[in-house]
Amino acid sequence: MSEGNRVTGISVRGFAVASATAVTSVGAVVGVASGDEQGAAAEGLEVVPASATLLSEIPAGTNAQLHTASLTQQAEVQSVAADAEARIAAQEAARIQAAEDATERRAAEEREAQERAEREAAEAAAEAQSASASADYAVQSSYSVAEIQQMAREIVGADQFQCFSNIVDHESDWNYQATNPSSGAYGLMQALPGSKMASAGADWQTNPATQIRWGLNYMNDRYGSPCGAWDFWTVNNWY
Repeated sequence: MSEGNRVTGISVRGFAVASATAVTSVGAVVGVASGDEQGAAAEGLEVVPASATLLSEIPAGTNAQLHTASLTQQAEVQSVAADAEARIAAQEAARIQAAEDATERRAAEEREAQERAEREAAEAAAEAQSASASADYAVQSSYSVAEIQQMAREIVGADQFQCFSNIVDHESDWNYQATNPSSGAYGLMQALPGSKMASAGADWQTNPATQIRWGLNYMNDRYGSPCGAWDFWTVNNWY
């Protein structure tokens, strides 16, 4: 073979896949038939080991795929971390809200208990005052209207007496023994049944002071005061 036809400077980078030993068959690739020409052709070959393949020779599409996969993985990791942080924040907010709600409930319960205790103490004081006032009156066989009204002023108090008096005027006209023949209502307040007034004293049938004390407690408990009871009476004609 002439010098002009010799194969020179052939690079086999693309075929160096496993190791340098793979170049023993490279003569067949260039199509040399036999003999000296085979040996001569082989002398001009440039052998490059597989390890010399450059990263830049990897197809650009492969690099892009690897880069995209890396970014996707990073995004997934960040998303998982963000979700975890959001769950922790939500749990903490729920815990704080529950604690605040519990504190408000306790405060409301304490206020209610205090108000109830104050109300009960005021009622007990009023009952004690009424009992003391009625006990100060000597038992008599009969009482005049003036005497009964004076008892009421002292037991009920000046600020509520007129309202109290308005109700008694309409219910019994200050007759502590007044009895309704059809219903059985009895006394100054026309309690129905009259035996209700036993809660204020066993002498409820004969002692106007006991009836006044019972009536005052009834009006306070149900309407807040005698004037509250009178406001209701003016609308409904009963209390």
